[in-house]
Amino acid sequence: MKAFEQTRLRAADLHWLATLLTGCPETAVDVTVQVIDSAGDEKGFFSNWMSAWARRLVIAKALAAVGKELAASACRTALGGEKHSALPPRSWVLEEGTTKSDLERALLSVDVFPRAAVLLLLFEGVPLVDAAVLLDAEPDLIRKGQAVGMVELTSKLARMQGWQPADLQSNQTAEEFQYVWIREMPPVDRR
Repeated sequence: MKAFEQTRLRAADLHWLATLLTGCPETAVDVTVQVIDSAGDEKGFFSNWMSAWARRLVIAKALAAVGKELAASACRTALGGEKHSALPPRSWVLEEGTTKSDLERALLSVDVFPRAAVLLLLFEGVPLVDAAVLLDAEPDLIRKGQAVGMVELTSKLARMQGWQPADLQSNQTAEEFQYVWIREMPPVDRR
């Protein structure tokens, strides 16, 4: 039973990753099932090496499934037409009781390209050069997407905890926060 439970949890983790990348649980099911079916041997599928490979396949297939939306979002990010969200004060910290569901809700409210940049670079620890291939974008645009995504994610999580923005903060403060956040944050450990 333990092996079955581990397999089920790993499949659920792949589905969650695909959902976050595509923004659609139904598309995520299709992507996850395709990857698991392509392995053939379900017992060997979730060995450590195969599990890492499966994550890469899910990422590639999920991004391909939302290719048009991703390209449009990349254009919006490049043009910078969106207003930047106000940020909570530097003293703000994520509450310990924040759930996976809270994180999912906040992430899914971020536009797909910045969300993918955050997921790939910070959560999955994908090297920038590999993310550039997966997202079909220049590294500078991916870094910009990561910054936009982190500001949006931080703002949304803070608002979920009851923080209300005052008047819009200066862009200088937002840029300082982005620099500190991106530079000092290690990739998220999913274990």
